[in-house]
Amino acid sequence: MAREQVRNLVEHRWFQQCVTAVIVLNAVTLGLETSPGLLRELGDALHWIDRAALIFFVVEILLRIYAHGRRFFRDPWSIFDITVVAIALIPASGPFAVVRALRVLRVLRLISQVSSMRRVVSGLLAAMPGMASTGALLALILYVAAVIATKLFGEVVPAYFGDFGTTLFTLFQVMTGEAWPDIARELMAEVPLAWIFFVVFILISSFAVLNLFIAVVVSAMEAEIAAERAVEEAEQEAAAQERDRVLLEEVRALRSEIAELRRSGVAAPSHDAADPVSTP
Repeated sequence: MAREQVRNLVEHRWFQQCVTAVIVLNAVTLGLETSPGLLRELGDALHWIDRAALIFFVVEILLRIYAHGRRFFRDPWSIFDITVVAIALIPASGPFAVVRALRVLRVLRLISQVSSMRRVVSGLLAAMPGMASTGALLALILYVAAVIATKLFGEVVPAYFGDFGTTLFTLFQVMTGEAWPDIARELMAEVPLAWIFFVVFILISSFAVLNLFIAVVVSAMEAEIAAERAVEEAEQEAAAQERDRVLLEEVRALRSEIAELRRSGVAAPSHDAADPVSTP
């Protein structure tokens, strides 16, 4: 089978849908294997489906490598796919028994198959620098708040603010909104104005800084979508220019042919001049 035919096969819509269906089926079987009862009843069938899915993935990867050649290894999503499949090929016995649990990573191939998921993951990866800066800001706020809370409330409620590490954990719990009213009420029983600290800390950490993470991710995803649209528009413009070029060449060829026909018509002698009438 020619490489072009294999490329058309692996890029065809029904083939991509088939790969997605096998991934979903494999995910279901891997989930069913976690049930001891179902594993006793359907263990052989589940293992057979798992092996068949693995063989299908290996064949699919080989076809894609043959179809795209070196370009396959330039695509990060292709590297992700081959890594996930390679992990599943590691023998799940002896010292590698723990690798058997990593078979479920094959389910993550849905990310590379579904374009909307790829867009979300690409947006998250693009947002990592901004998220790192926001995370550093949040860590700085936690550090300052932990030092203040330890000095203010360490002797009052040592169970929550007795030392720096305990205070950090308590403030992280408060930031997530988990049972912080109980902590605040217990502290306010001894320090009535402690609510000021909690309100300010929650407003800064939860409502301000954490929302920055959302803003950074949304901005990165919008940039990713804009980049995809720019690529699509560039491809459409290139295709339109190619069509215009072909049409222009055809028009020039037609004009050349018409001009040639006109020159031929002018140069051709008339029938009257070619056949003189003889006089008796």
